[in-house]
Amino acid sequence: MAAPLKRKHSGSLELIAEAAGVSKMTVSRVLRSAPGFSESTRRKVMAEVERLGYLPNRLAAAFGTAAASTLVGVCVPRLSSHFFGQVLESIDRSFSRLGYQPMIGSHNQLPDQEEIWLRGLLSWRPAGVLLSTKHHSKATLELLRDAAIPIVEFWDLNTSPLDMSVGFNQFDSGYEMGRFAIAQGRRKPGLLGAVRDLQNRGPERFDGFSAAVSQAGAPLAAVEILNDLPGFYAGYYGAETLLSRAPHLDMIYFQDDTMALGGLAYCDRKGIRVPEDIGIAGWGGHEAASILSRRLTTTVIPTQQIGKLSAELLVGRLRGEPVHDVNVVPTRLVPGNTL
Repeated sequence: MAAPLKRKHSGSLELIAEAAGVSKMTVSRVLRSAPGFSESTRRKVMAEVERLGYLPNRLAAAFGTAAASTLVGVCVPRLSSHFFGQVLESIDRSFSRLGYQPMIGSHNQLPDQEEIWLRGLLSWRPAGVLLSTKHHSKATLELLRDAAIPIVEFWDLNTSPLDMSVGFNQFDSGYEMGRFAIAQGRRKPGLLGAVRDLQNRGPERFDGFSAAVSQAGAPLAAVEILNDLPGFYAGYYGAETLLSRAPHLDMIYFQDDTMALGGLAYCDRKGIRVPEDIGIAGWGGHEAASILSRRLTTTVIPTQQIGKLSAELLVGRLRGEPVHDVNVVPTRLVPGNTL
C-alpha cells in the first residue's frame, strides 16, 4: 500500500516578510489582493511565497483552529461534461454518506489550471483530493508531495499512482472497438476527436483503436483532431471537415457519444446513410445514444461506480483501513445499429 506523500514545512507570514524586505501587513495585503502595494513589491512577495512553499490556512482562519478537515477537493476536466457530471453526483452522494464535503473545481484539460485550482484548495487544508487525470505539471506534483494527504487519481487507469487510482484502460477500450469495427467489415476507418491543447493527440483509446485496425490490415485512413471541446456541434462540423477531405471513409470512431450524435446529424442532413454508407461509433454510453431510432454503437463507462469507489477509497485511507492502490473498473461495448 503506497504511503501518503510527505509535506515540507511551510513558511509563515513573518518569514516571507523578512525575506522580501517588507512588513507582515504588506505580505497579508498581497496575498489578499488588497490595494496599497506596487507591482514590484507583489513580485518580490510572491517569489518568496513560492520559494518558501507558503499556503494560508483558511480553515484555521475561519474557525480559529487547525482541527481535522472534512473537506475533500475534487477536480474534473469540465463541470459541463455529461460523463463527469455523473461521476461528481456519485462522489457527492458517497461523501455525504461518509461525513465529508467535496469542494469541486475544473481544469479544462489544461495542467496549469489544475495547479491554480490546487493552490487555492490546499489553503483550506483539505483532508484529501480526487483528481481526474494522471498527467500533472511539475508544480502540481510538488504541491501534492508537500500536502501529504491522500490522493485518488480517477478515470484513466493509472498503474503507478501517486497514492491510489480508480479507472479503466483507455487503450483496451479503443482496441475492443477497433476489433469490433473490423468484424463488421470496415476497412477504411477514420478518427475524429477534439482537445483544447493540440499538443494532446487525443485519448489513449485512439491509440488502441489504431492498433487494432492496423493489426487487421486496415490502418487509419484519416484522422481529425479539432482544437475545440468535444460536443454535439464539434461532432457535426468535424464530420463535415473529415469527410470533405476523406470521402472514401467507411466508418468514423468519435471521441465520445456527443460528437458521434453530432456526426449522425450531419450524415442525416447530407443524405449519407448510416450504417450502409458509413459506420459511426461513439464512446461513453450517453443516455441519448440509447433512445435514437438507430441505437449508437458505443462503449459504456461505469461512471457511478468510479465516483463511489473513489470516495470510499479516500475515506478508507483516512480511517486507516486497508485499500488497494490500483482499482480497475470494466467498460462494456454495446453493439448498436450504426456500425
